[in-house]
Amino acid sequence: MNAVSKALHDPLNIPDSRGLNLFECDAGLAALLKVYLPSDLYQHWLPTWQQLGARAGNELDILALSADKNPPKLLPRTRRGEDIQSIQKHPDFIELERVAYAELGLAAMSHRDDGTLPLVKYALTFLFVQAEFGLCCPVSMTDSLTRTLRKFGAPELVARYLPSLVSQDFDTLFQGAMFMTEQAAGSDVSRTQTRATLKDGEWLLSGEKWFCSNPDADLAMVLARPDDAPDGMSGVSLFLLPKRRPDGSRNAYRIQRLKDKLGTRSMASGEITLEGATAYLIGEVGRGFQQMADMVNMSRLSNGVRAAGLMRRGVNEALYIARHRRAFGKHLIEMPLMQRQLLKMMLPTEQARSMFMQIATLLPKADAGDEAARKCVRILTPLIKFRACRDARRVTGDAMEVRGGIGYIEEWSDARLVRDAHLGSIWEGTSNIVALDIGRAVVREQALEPLQQHLSTLLADAGLPAQSHCLFASLLDRTVARMSTVAGERRDDEVRQAGSALYHIATAIFMAWEASQQPDNSRRLALAHLLLQHKLLPRDPLNPEPAIDAQLLSRLADESPLSHAEAMQLLPV
Repeated sequence: MNAVSKALHDPLNIPDSRGLNLFECDAGLAALLKVYLPSDLYQHWLPTWQQLGARAGNELDILALSADKNPPKLLPRTRRGEDIQSIQKHPDFIELERVAYAELGLAAMSHRDDGTLPLVKYALTFLFVQAEFGLCCPVSMTDSLTRTLRKFGAPELVARYLPSLVSQDFDTLFQGAMFMTEQAAGSDVSRTQTRATLKDGEWLLSGEKWFCSNPDADLAMVLARPDDAPDGMSGVSLFLLPKRRPDGSRNAYRIQRLKDKLGTRSMASGEITLEGATAYLIGEVGRGFQQMADMVNMSRLSNGVRAAGLMRRGVNEALYIARHRRAFGKHLIEMPLMQRQLLKMMLPTEQARSMFMQIATLLPKADAGDEAARKCVRILTPLIKFRACRDARRVTGDAMEVRGGIGYIEEWSDARLVRDAHLGSIWEGTSNIVALDIGRAVVREQALEPLQQHLSTLLADAGLPAQSHCLFASLLDRTVARMSTVAGERRDDEVRQAGSALYHIATAIFMAWEASQQPDNSRRLALAHLLLQHKLLPRDPLNPEPAIDAQLLSRLADESPLSHAEAMQLLPV
């Protein structure tokens, strides 16, 4: 019996979505993939997305719940006293690894010249993360490490390690990690104290790394300071640290303990002591942070995709409950307050989805040398990391509230979603750090003008009625001017506000353009108009919220297709 038929025969009035296909219940995902992907590529991957949607709502979700309750354990020694530094993973987590690394090839997909676009990988991640969040961190780090190695690594290193990094043979493939954080140097990488000593032509690393996820990875990117390097950022270099030396012996570093975390409990994070560990210099001495910045940026994009997936899982759950649970003689979704709550969850969810699809579409152009696309990716990536990861905390919390008291119980997915959602706004830079990076992208990279041009082009292509187009264009000009002033004058205390406004106008324009590519459904234009109303235009907090026709509000909350005329009803006046 599937999730829908169970709900129709539920004397307990407790809807259980187990068995829901998370691809097929989300019509907006398929519609957007048709917009952004060539039709032949969409058709090729459609069966995989459908199958993954079914597994994410059932089998993978069951495995993830089990892995969350059975976190990994550190086994420092064998019973004979051999110093193995092994991490024991629960079989259900290993099965999730098998699906992600071997079956789907999520870490390897971007590194094959087979014509697969980045958006395909991110769409798969978006579905997978709705079941399991923790594993997506090692997958992302493996993907990003491979990209950095290919970009900056010596040819002999690439030849040695790339085949294992892109392999889908589960018994032989390599996983990746990055070890940056130190107790005295969290986000301030310039205070890195780990030492790199060049001895007989070999680099040896010594020091402490305080927060290392996937600490038993086969390869890790590590920041360290050569012995003769100056203080500050210019003295930091990037190294590749293998778990095993070329002769097969265990490298000289120790996992001191594993962290007891709020979320991502299925995946190991630990503290590492480097004791003269063999490592290989990546790129130039003294440019470690600049070289690792690309890896960090890709990890930040992955964080945004994962936040979008968490929010969508929350919306899926909330919609399912609202459609099938009855109270006071009605289904919850018939109640105006619930309709508004659902809509408030949908808006940030759809913003994040449009944002990551746009970045994924620009990424191949950037990698091919398109400077304007590179600058757009450079500023859009911290934008999605800054805003979407914070939005996920609220959306998942609201979704738990829709389920009610049992949503607080760990037998259901809701509590795990809330716990995991708090990670995104911390790892790869806290919100303040990432907001400041938006300002750096404006000033140092001169990324704001190309982004404005990109948004203006999309707005022109959307073919909106004059009144709507003028409002979008005016708000875009004002937002860009504000962001330029804040960044240029180093008004750091205002950069979060300006960055949020830039995120809101960018995603609103993305959605308006997407609507123009779907002539039979203007729902995304309606959402874009609501974004302008609630996120960018002034409002008196003591006045009632802008009225929405009751029937239109109901259709918005139920994710029904909307006509162009209905979308225009929501244009702010």
